[in-house]
Amino acid sequence: MVFLNLLTFGLWGKLGRLTHYAVDAVLISTILAGMRRSTGLTFRTERLVGDQKDNGSMGKWVDQYLSVGEWVMDQSVAVAGSSGWFQRSR
Repeated sequence: MVFLNLLTFGLWGKLGRLTHYAVDAVLISTILAGMRRSTGLTFRTERLVGDQKDNGSMGKWVDQYLSVGEWVMDQSVAVAGSSGWFQRSR
């Protein structure tokens, strides 16, 4: 096992850590999407990226990041709605 780790320069551990961070980032984005849908509170991206004219690419990246959470939320609701484990109460 140590020999395999030497051959790959420990890339498996780094790949696992990167995957963990990516899943955490998606979960945070999904939590923000759920907050937006259930309470109407929206994350203010302009406070994070500043003026859109100066930092347009960063603002676009943050909007895409938040849209990933919206997509995950949509898919989760669709899967939960079609399963027998959940029922709508409203």
